[in-house]
Amino acid sequence: MKNELTIYHGSNKIIERPLFGAGNPNNDYGLGFYCTETLDLAKEWACSAETDGYANKYSLNTDGLKILSLTSGEYNILNWLAILLENRKFRLSSDIALEAKEYIFENFLIDYKNYDIIKGYRADDSYFSFANAFLNSTISISQLEKAMVLGKLGEQIVAVSKKAFDALSFEEAIPAENEIYFPKKLARDNLAREEFRKEKKKGSVLTEKYILDIIREGWKNDDDRLQRVILG
Repeated sequence: MKNELTIYHGSNKIIERPLFGAGNPNNDYGLGFYCTETLDLAKEWACSAETDGYANKYSLNTDGLKILSLTSGEYNILNWLAILLENRKFRLSSDIALEAKEYIFENFLIDYKNYDIIKGYRADDSYFSFANAFLNSTISISQLEKAMVLGKLGEQIVAVSKKAFDALSFEEAIPAENEIYFPKKLARDNLAREEFRKEKKKGSVLTEKYILDIIREGWKNDDDRLQRVILG
């Protein structure tokens, strides 16, 4: 029996055959085909203020595929951030942020390129701003961890290998109306930012751990303090 996932890719066009090797190499996890298991999220990602779009529906046969799940509990928030730093373009304007990037690369970057599928957070505008704030030492690691679930911005499933692309089967293209789903997209992002502002007020610089503390105290990938951040 096949192990299959139903996934959706939001786009302004119908994509029956995703093309391996095409796309933007500066996406969250590098070059790949970015999808979600949530239909409404795909519709939101498909729409801009001016255009309608489609949630392209696929079945993904996961038999024999190597899957990296960054939110499974085996990995920590700094593993996710290290991958993001390698692929996305950050504005690192301070000496602290530049040193933080090098420290995170050296201690928390995992070997993610040998997988067929990557599952993890999607760095929408709000997520990206949270990551930037952490690198610039304006929010703590626990605040960053909590920010990743605010507003339910959703996780993504990314096909990154030729083997994963070959395991995709197109089923249908579901229309997404921009007048409905673009406002929903904005509302979801705004909700995340508003909840984050509330959460940020709860922290104290005397008790929270910031990137500067992590560097000075020499946190490593197997540090039990990271586990305590996850567990709260």
